[in-house]
Amino acid sequence: MHRRNFIRNTTLLSGGFAMAGTSIIRRVNTADIFAPEDPWFGRSVRWAQLVFVETDPGKFDPDFWLSYFKRIHADGALLSAGGVVAFYPTDIPLHHRSNTLGTSNPLGYMVEGCRKMNMSVILRTDPHAARQEVCDAHPDWIAVTADGVKRRHWANPELWVTCALGPYNFEFMTQVNREIMERFKPDGIFSNRWAGSGICYCQHCVQNFKAFSGLELPRSNDRLDKTFLKYSEWRIERLKELWFLWDGEIRKQRSVSRFIPNGFPDKVLTGKTSDFFFADQQARNGSIPLWANGRNAKETRATLGMKPQVGIFTVGIDEEYRWKDSVQSDAEIRIWFADGVANGLLPCFVKFGAVLYDKRWLNTISNMYQVYHRAEKYLRNTACLARIGILYSEQTERKYGGKAWQQKSGDHLNGMYHALVEGRMPFEMVNDRLLDPETLKLYKLLILPNIAALSDSQCDQLREFVEQGGSLVATFETSLYNEEGEQRTDFGLSDLFGVSFNKKVEGPMHNSYLKFKKDPVTQTFHPVLKGLEDAYRTINTIYQVDVIPKANFPSPVTLIPTYPDLPMEDLYPRVEDTDERGIYLREIGKGRVVYIPGDIDRSFWQVMCVDHGMLLRNAINWALNEDPVVSVEGPGVMDITAWQQKDSMTVHLVNLTNPMMMKGPFREFIPVAVKVQIKIPGNKSVKAVHLVMAEQAPRFVIRKGMLELDVPKIIDHEIIAVDLQ
Repeated sequence: MHRRNFIRNTTLLSGGFAMAGTSIIRRVNTADIFAPEDPWFGRSVRWAQLVFVETDPGKFDPDFWLSYFKRIHADGALLSAGGVVAFYPTDIPLHHRSNTLGTSNPLGYMVEGCRKMNMSVILRTDPHAARQEVCDAHPDWIAVTADGVKRRHWANPELWVTCALGPYNFEFMTQVNREIMERFKPDGIFSNRWAGSGICYCQHCVQNFKAFSGLELPRSNDRLDKTFLKYSEWRIERLKELWFLWDGEIRKQRSVSRFIPNGFPDKVLTGKTSDFFFADQQARNGSIPLWANGRNAKETRATLGMKPQVGIFTVGIDEEYRWKDSVQSDAEIRIWFADGVANGLLPCFVKFGAVLYDKRWLNTISNMYQVYHRAEKYLRNTACLARIGILYSEQTERKYGGKAWQQKSGDHLNGMYHALVEGRMPFEMVNDRLLDPETLKLYKLLILPNIAALSDSQCDQLREFVEQGGSLVATFETSLYNEEGEQRTDFGLSDLFGVSFNKKVEGPMHNSYLKFKKDPVTQTFHPVLKGLEDAYRTINTIYQVDVIPKANFPSPVTLIPTYPDLPMEDLYPRVEDTDERGIYLREIGKGRVVYIPGDIDRSFWQVMCVDHGMLLRNAINWALNEDPVVSVEGPGVMDITAWQQKDSMTVHLVNLTNPMMMKGPFREFIPVAVKVQIKIPGNKSVKAVHLVMAEQAPRFVIRKGMLELDVPKIIDHEIIAVDLQ
């Protein structure tokens, strides 16, 4: 009944709605629904996305979805509008209307329904593909391969892949955006797959790149190739031009509306330019660890700051073969969702296709959204309370590599990240292009997991950080290359590390070990060996930079060189010990510096040696040299974050304890119980403490500025909310 009534009764006219088949025309004045200049950023915290498909008009029930949005307390909607398919009666030639649209306007009906519930509305476009009539009318709008062949779509051969950097986007999609803004006045337009699908060799790209660089387009995707590096620079500039064009046209229609790109190849520009952002990491696949959702949030926040960041997550399975109409397990949806929220993402579920084939996920989302609705005031974060920051480097990612020991360089960050999660340490991400004092003042410790490519000015900023009392932990080839990826004769941070590069990197180091030793004078173990006092040694890293000490250092960890591992009868060390250190520890003023010449973070990720993780965490704790913001005792693996709100602080405990933590999906949860200590801000007193998810008021005590309590059961997610005076 809903479907038939919808088709019969709703047709959008420019400026409002008409009831087809009657003499009554009801026009909606958008000014009556919201103040035209009222900034909407941050107003909505629970989002719902419907990605319509070609055949949805006439088949799906819009009233069901509007009712569901109300039930789950969704206050923001992201709805498909146009691009490859228009879901409203567009007047733009070549803007393909849904084949089942008829005289209906499902988009207009949904927008009006959402506005009546005071929801923010963002409309989605997808410009990456086009139909045959577009190719026939404008063949120059279609992407071209290196062989000069127009590109058919890889998933749907009936479609053509469009060129993102030419007139299809700059002219045609600008018209589409303008029409969408004129008709619906949305809070923003979100564009999916807007940035291209690989190098395009169409006439426009050839000419524009030649004018920019004087070069021909690169023939490969080798990221270290000089022509490809120049192409990457041009592509960023061209996409920035497109972003600003679309955003400017959108703001002409409504000053507080925005263009919101689905990803941009330069995170710093994203952070400077965006007032609001969708982080589109919908689910995990392959061997992606569960904490990857939180990492995605942290990397974006490093440049976006505390501006609203919405995390799009799918209810479907997101594996290589893309079963988009599938449904994940209840537990997998909940844990991915929880890790995003704990790391500062505002949730946005996405459903591909508005016709339901499997309803099992509906109650899962409903239950979660209702819980987070009750907890809303504790989720409106104003600052992160972490004192540890891990650097990540887009410039190292782009301009470093090629040698045997530089492969899989992303594993350095993966290993360090996982060590911190296992250590239950709240931490944030820091972009290495934002190392100014204002950004770094929040942190006591910066971790540099093989941040190989650093400019002289970046090295100076890190020196200033240490001079002001900050601490560093750095590994492997950190600062051995400049910002262009060119090798220096010595580390850019050699003076802080207290060592110099000795012209080689050793490895892979088969059957080599690290030896643990007491201080020969005090006969005590250094704090970096906490928990390893009964271990004579552990496995070495896979690669190690050869260095020459320039200062005096303790020697708690030294190298046992490689020796044969076959035949078994010859399995014994030829050299029992050396004076070559596996870790360099320094105190500089009020700061501390740890340099580890081995690729211990990457080795930890690849081998998962427990001792490597323990060494990393001990080194981090020694360098931090202050009481942690949060400490947790008890079994299990947890992702822990700490936040400040207007009149409260919260600690999120996400329970990752599961055999499927490193590869999904979760089948069930394994509850854990823990004891928690939380450092209370020095100028605040505690009014009340709540366990938000359990809806309990636990007993607690405060000793020496630390709040202590038991959390008797964490299923997937618990939020400790502390009301402050």
